Amino acid sequence: MPKTQENLITVIDVGSAKTCVLIAESSDAGLRYRGHGIMQSRGSRKGVITDLEKAKASIQQAVESAEQSAGVQVERAVIGIGGPHVRGVNSRGGIALGVRPREIFRDELRQAVQRAKAISLPDDRQTLHLLPQEFIVDEQGSIQDPVGMVASRLEVNAHIVTAASAATQNVVTAANRAGIHVDDVVFEALACADAILQLDERELGVCLLDIGAGSTEIIVFYEGAVAHSAAVQIGGDHFTNDIAVGLRTPIHEAEKIKKLFGCAVVTAVPQGHEIEVPAVAERPSRMMSQRLVAEILEPRARELFEMVRDNLRQAGVLEALGAGCVLTGGGARLSAIAEIAEQVLRCPIRVGGAGALSRMPANFAEPEFCTAAGLLLYTHRSRAGRIHQQQRLTERVRALFVGA
Repeated sequence: MPKTQENLITVIDVGSAKTCVLIAESSDAGLRYRGHGIMQSRGSRKGVITDLEKAKASIQQAVESAEQSAGVQVERAVIGIGGPHVRGVNSRGGIALGVRPREIFRDELRQAVQRAKAISLPDDRQTLHLLPQEFIVDEQGSIQDPVGMVASRLEVNAHIVTAASAATQNVVTAANRAGIHVDDVVFEALACADAILQLDERELGVCLLDIGAGSTEIIVFYEGAVAHSAAVQIGGDHFTNDIAVGLRTPIHEAEKIKKLFGCAVVTAVPQGHEIEVPAVAERPSRMMSQRLVAEILEPRARELFEMVRDNLRQAGVLEALGAGCVLTGGGARLSAIAEIAEQVLRCPIRVGGAGALSRMPANFAEPEFCTAAGLLLYTHRSRAGRIHQQQRLTERVRALFVGA
């Protein structure tokens, strides 16, 4: 494989509304944008593939567009996974090091983490990520890297992100049929965090809400580690459908009205403002109050954040959000939605966009592209970590031969 091809990172965000393929080149200086392709998603709903052939076609078209934009051929990619089937659970595992305290090595870390991973999952679920939160050395917690320390027992608290096996495999199969080998699958909210969240937010406690078309993914960080992950079954499409039903207008027209005139707070819309609302079939358009749109959207926005609040409360992390909550995804662009989130969740709220990569188009900093940008950053960081581990292993082997 040419070296240029080795340095390429391709990621695919298969959403309910759009399929986005993003290509970047990795180097010692960081990531450089190469190209992208965006197509309307077909065959997927609420983060789940419902028609394999249509989903394959959407991925294939988006990949071809990205290849043309970047001037390269894509053979492999990392894919984002989301939807209401994603759930997280906290676990604990540990190993005894012996009667007498001894030094902890990387192998012991791996063994302890594997013990934490050994939880009973239903047959229809699989582990996406195993994320260590803290290590406990002889009952002393809050340790991030215990290698080199001396102890009799090593334990680890970890967060495990799981997903429905069938839903995950269907996304992989759709990509495979489009001619793409899938290197890895990543929880979309975890990837978004790499693009949006600051280190001090992760330490203080922060909740990231990725409001996609079909669902809203949740991930909470506390003291720098993932404390909770989940998803709720409300997304941007629900807002659109509410407008379509309430105003009796086609879905595609409802989407336009939401983007142009939608507001999540009724009182923020001046009285007397009217908008043209296309009717269904051959009926003539009507002039309607813009406030009526807000009257439809505000209850749905409150319902969304009430579901999020209940989810966070049940997980015991609602009071741990010292840095508040960050909204992203296409749904975060709804006017005044942050105001409703602040009222319901009672914490500081901000809308987050991805930091720009070198040469990346400006529109990719918008919230709806944070998943794709985050997948790039997550993959780049993971690849750099693996290379660093390989280099350390090589140095250890070399040292053994030198000392022999």
